[in-house]
Amino acid sequence: MGRPKISIVGAGNVGATVAHWAAAKELGDIVLVDVIEGLPQGKALDLWESAPVEGFHLKIVGSNGYAETEGSDIVVITAGVARKPGMSREDLVQTNQKIVTEVVDQVASRSPQSILIMVTNPLDTMAYLAKRVSGFPKNRVLGQAGVLDTARFRSFIAQELNVSVENVQAFVLGGHGDEMVPLVRYTTVSGIPITELLPPERITALVERTRKGGGEIVSLLKTGSAYYAPGAAVAQMIEAILKDKKLILPCSCYLEGEYGLRDIYFGVPAKLGSGGVEEVIQVRLTEEEKAALNRSADLIRETMSALQF
Repeated sequence: MGRPKISIVGAGNVGATVAHWAAAKELGDIVLVDVIEGLPQGKALDLWESAPVEGFHLKIVGSNGYAETEGSDIVVITAGVARKPGMSREDLVQTNQKIVTEVVDQVASRSPQSILIMVTNPLDTMAYLAKRVSGFPKNRVLGQAGVLDTARFRSFIAQELNVSVENVQAFVLGGHGDEMVPLVRYTTVSGIPITELLPPERITALVERTRKGGGEIVSLLKTGSAYYAPGAAVAQMIEAILKDKKLILPCSCYLEGEYGLRDIYFGVPAKLGSGGVEEVIQVRLTEEEKAALNRSADLIRETMSALQF
């Protein structure tokens, strides 16, 4: 039995940070791929040189091609452009559609049994595209968004209540950012509903901050966007799959009737194990929550309509 193989396409801040967290957790051998010459090789070498300090035993290589990704167990796709000022959503979708289509073609042919984790934005739309291009079954193509959103929400709640982040369990559905549907009544601190611990206006403020979480970091950094928490979120998903943890995490999954939605990638709680998405967990929703969920789905479909097939 060899070590699992994790390929990460896109060696920018998010991709390199996924590699960093995955190496620190000793999840498997890592291949970093990027079109920029020297970038994946340099970051892979730098990370590998930290192995004696951190004590992880892995192979870490960087490449400008896809040959090294052959036989990957998991492929993480972060490649794509970020939305620039003045760029419409349609422009972003069409630019990233070209990039993601090419990447998925390359990795799916070399690792036909792999599980694809999409990180490229607009996330739900790109996950839908990856499933379509790869021809993989729905359980083997998923997107990272909800783990990051819940991590942000949990960190803000812990800060507000001055409790351990480990005590806080949060629940979000739907798209990433403004399309997020937080289920406050399922959000707990050591099993106690957050509604018992905070007044409604504070909860609303924390939800709003979570929705705008990515934007808050962008406005502080001025150049670039978040990568530590997104990288950690992807690593948690990789770990759940490779260790067959059956961990329930919010992920963007392909729905076929769950929550009344079909033929769409949407953020839902999913059980992650060696088969990828092994089950979509459904919970009862109030009428108000259903309405918010449908609004979120409409926004995603609007973005999906920019895809060109």
